[in-house]
Amino acid sequence: MRRALVALALSIAAALAGVAWADPANAATLDQKLTLLSSFTQPTSGSYGAWNSARTNQSAFAGYALDWSTDYCSASPDEPLGFDFRLPCWRHDFGYRNYKHVGLFPANKDRVDGMFYFDLKNKCATYNAFVRPSCYSLAWTYYQAVHYFGSLVPDKAAFDQAAQLKARGEARAAQVRGVS
Repeated sequence: MRRALVALALSIAAALAGVAWADPANAATLDQKLTLLSSFTQPTSGSYGAWNSARTNQSAFAGYALDWSTDYCSASPDEPLGFDFRLPCWRHDFGYRNYKHVGLFPANKDRVDGMFYFDLKNKCATYNAFVRPSCYSLAWTYYQAVHYFGSLVPDKAAFDQAAQLKARGEARAAQVRGVS
């Protein structure tokens, strides 16, 4: 818990310092941009919160010339089996696109992929405990696809397995509620 609070405080401090360093009238230096990118692409809740706050207030970061574009989960479903993976995919795109832009993608790819998996698992944790295993299964599949193949195109068998897990979870949930 203490470690998470320290990470959150550091991420927020870096983001706020970034706003002070670069405003639209003054472009950020490469070092400032790298510091901000690093703070926005850590596998922590604090980093996610700082990135999401900046995402909703992009104009405050105009001096960094960040690429906020996204195609969400590329060729894969953005909401597989009803699990909403759009924001984790967006933050993943943010990391890939911005590190490619500054020429430091290879050195940061593993961390950005790990951040993606962290975000997906956090998203899965918000779902009902009965269907959560299927979400985690899909999260692992999405992570493996980007980590090993560089793109998000999981195979049909992985989706089928997750769909079966979800169906069994929903059936257990219905039994618990006393619904047949």
